[in-house]
Amino acid sequence: MKKKLVIAYSMLLLVGTTLKAQDFHLSMYDAAPMFLNPALTGVVDANFRVHAQYRNQWRSVAFKPYNTALISLDAPKGKWGFGGQIMNMRAGVGNYNVLQGLFSVSYAVPLDKNKYNNISFGLQGGATQKTVEAGLYTFDNQYTSTNGGYFDKSQPSGESFNRQTFITEQVNAGFMYFNSKQQARLNPFFGYSVFNLTNQKETYYATNNKLPIRHYVHAGLRINVTELFYVLPKVLIMLQKNASEQLYSVDMGYFFKEQEFYLLAGANYRNKDAAVVYVGARKNNYIAKIAYDANTSSLKDASKYRGAFEISFTYLGKKSKSKETRHCPRL
Repeated sequence: MKKKLVIAYSMLLLVGTTLKAQDFHLSMYDAAPMFLNPALTGVVDANFRVHAQYRNQWRSVAFKPYNTALISLDAPKGKWGFGGQIMNMRAGVGNYNVLQGLFSVSYAVPLDKNKYNNISFGLQGGATQKTVEAGLYTFDNQYTSTNGGYFDKSQPSGESFNRQTFITEQVNAGFMYFNSKQQARLNPFFGYSVFNLTNQKETYYATNNKLPIRHYVHAGLRINVTELFYVLPKVLIMLQKNASEQLYSVDMGYFFKEQEFYLLAGANYRNKDAAVVYVGARKNNYIAKIAYDANTSSLKDASKYRGAFEISFTYLGKKSKSKETRHCPRL
């Protein structure tokens, strides 16, 4: 959830208390559809979609910045959608690493004969591996005050790691409504997704720590101001046990007829955490975006407002003309 919770997670590891897990985090959350909602699997006007995304975070305050990478592939097949996604996150001096692989399936149902209004249901399943190199950390018991004070790694840490790696199951689900009428002035969409449905057990110690269920509620309205220009206000609310996060965003796109490409731009505000801006472009079947987070949390005095750098790239496989064309939600 919040970036400061990620830092709190690392500090918990240092002092040896019960560990609480941290899920993946992206600012351009809807650039990777299956990351946002399994119901978006294969919901695209193309034969297939390939997506890659990378995030570098906390370089201004961390000895080793946090890195997140994602790659996914999905495709429609009639009313069905099929896909897969691999994510990896690496954080901190202890090389805390999370590797996750997911398979995803969705089923879309039109609500009217013109297929302008649609609902889609999605399900994801896979596995997550979490690893940490405990020997790279230093603990209070290893601090000595001699010679001005330092950490002596030859001293026992007092910690008793039961294991340094484990694998758990991962099950997610989602629902999506969207209006895809191309000639409409307004295209609304609404979605709900839920993650960690099995409350899988996660711990490096012999404790009964379970990963809480995470809920996403997201919605937006694409406003087609003219044939060439649109504005898209949207919101994402995330809840996970006692943690919560709210993102309020505005996307914009302008189509240059002569050059035949979309210029994309946008901004979002992550409540009490960060302000994010992005720019990008779409040319034929290629979409590229770059974003930057300015830290606005209580850590801003140390970070000097520097937060994260993020890039994304999407390729859409060409689709032949068909009476069964499915319009993706106007994200």
